[in-house]
Amino acid sequence: MDVSSSNFQSLLPSILDAVATAHFVTIDLELSGIPGHQVNKSRVNGEGTSGKPTLQQRYEETKTAAEKYQVLQLGITCVDEDKDRGVYTLRPFNFFLSPVADGRLDVDRIFSFQSGAVEFLLNHGFRMDAPFLQGVPYFSREEESTARNSASARQSKTGVADIDIKNDDTESLKFVQRVRSEIDAWKNSTEPKKDTFLNIAPIGYSSPAFQERGLNNFQKRLVHQFVRAEYPELATISRPGFVQVVAYDKEREDKVQKSRTALFEDRLKRQVGARWLAEAMVGGNLTAIESYNNQPLHPESKVPTEQYERLFDRLRAKRTILVGHNVFIDLVYFYACFFGKLPDRVKDFERRMHQLFPSIIDTKYLATHGNDNPAISKSSLEELDDQLSSLTPAPVIEMHPEHHKYLHNKPSHEAGFDSYLTAKIVIRLSAKLEAAGHYVDENVDPGSEGEEYVTAPETGGVSLKTLNYPLTSKSVDESAKPKLGRPDSSDSGSEGVSLGLNAATMESQPAKSKSRAKKSKRKSNDVAPRSTAFSHATIFDLLGDMPSSDDALGTPLAPTTVPKRASPQPIMMPPFDSDFWNVYGDKLRVNGTVEGVCNVWPEGRR
Repeated sequence: MDVSSSNFQSLLPSILDAVATAHFVTIDLELSGIPGHQVNKSRVNGEGTSGKPTLQQRYEETKTAAEKYQVLQLGITCVDEDKDRGVYTLRPFNFFLSPVADGRLDVDRIFSFQSGAVEFLLNHGFRMDAPFLQGVPYFSREEESTARNSASARQSKTGVADIDIKNDDTESLKFVQRVRSEIDAWKNSTEPKKDTFLNIAPIGYSSPAFQERGLNNFQKRLVHQFVRAEYPELATISRPGFVQVVAYDKEREDKVQKSRTALFEDRLKRQVGARWLAEAMVGGNLTAIESYNNQPLHPESKVPTEQYERLFDRLRAKRTILVGHNVFIDLVYFYACFFGKLPDRVKDFERRMHQLFPSIIDTKYLATHGNDNPAISKSSLEELDDQLSSLTPAPVIEMHPEHHKYLHNKPSHEAGFDSYLTAKIVIRLSAKLEAAGHYVDENVDPGSEGEEYVTAPETGGVSLKTLNYPLTSKSVDESAKPKLGRPDSSDSGSEGVSLGLNAATMESQPAKSKSRAKKSKRKSNDVAPRSTAFSHATIFDLLGDMPSSDDALGTPLAPTTVPKRASPQPIMMPPFDSDFWNVYGDKLRVNGTVEGVCNVWPEGRR
């Protein structure tokens, strides 16, 4: 679903509701520039011999880039898990983000574009004008704080620096003297005042023949400053072309101040924009949303306040589990975009990310875990999705009926689409790895020379030929496959689209030990599935496999004792509180560094 500046406010309640109910959320960003590779300091200084930068050095490069370049597009996919049906439902959203901030909020945003990144985006159909014309506005927490401080200083006049008029600036000195004379004459007049105000304007401004411009901004500032300093009993009001001087009235001034504050808060809430989404994911403060978007979460409801309160409680109680692909760079940009100044040390960044998200999963790490050379593994989003799409049995994945954009369109490197691929990959790949018993800790020694272990292949990322795990090849006649009761490849229907086969027709194998599992001596294509009721089209096909003699059969099987077909066990991804994620969770792949991995796990976990 595409989200733009024109529909963001109306869609925001349903987006927040999707985040609150999601089992997890996947994320992807498109950027105006990426980190450049700098000279390896450790190599230059003779501190290392690997020829690779450290994780700290890579973080510094990425931090510099995130402070310079812009997030142009944000994609998220909210994933619901239905254990009863054994189905995952995906709801992808695609946002353009506007680099332009409201100038009336006094935040000057400077950003850059990298020619190589722009060329890459254009080659993949990215519309470079869309962030400016359709982008959702946003403010980071730091930018919001800057805007509030500026507004507060403006209201108290402490943020308005006085103009220091030099002795040789005769024109300005002459102008101030004229203003003083006009105010004194108006105050000291003994004649009945026709007006309760005095307009300070250029000489002859009230004449119909006057053709010049009114007071410029510099002259207006001089008037405000002069009256504030020398006439505390008076107040000034800026008008087009002139400044109006009136008697100070506290009640009136309080009303004006209240009106200005309300206008500022309204502009600020609109500018915060897309950050409401980030705050929802991390359990941040959302109390201002209700006044920004005072509409029910659901059309049939007429009580938005109570619904928002319940929504906020759910978001605070259940912070988002975040998933991304090769997500280290995205997280650095995400933090700079929505939260503010990045810490200088990567260790502090790791700590802050864990404070924001209870768990972060990198599908790049998931696909290359245990690989001696993950940098050359075929583990891009498209490659992994293509390989895992042919994997059976697999979890059943559906698209939410209101989010049908990617059923037929596959816009590579669109943030929403990439987050959608990431969601499919983490569901299928984690289920596959758990079923195969891939609980391999990279930090454990490989053991004796004669032993072989199940790890990702050196040149191909994760192996899709799981040992002792029956798979159905793409070459199998599609017409011979049993019907599943819901679409397995259809792109239509109110139930959404299923992207995997139901486990009802196949047999999965219990996970192996959570230690290093030895590789089987028997090739995977020699594995014969056990004869069970579920390896036949119907229960009666079992009769064809039985011996023909009564002696072999033993007691004849009475018709009333024919076993009933058991309910199939749906194939699901590992629960997030399982030991599986102690191996695969909170580890971000950072290829090309000495460490190779960025750990964002909690203090004390090793």
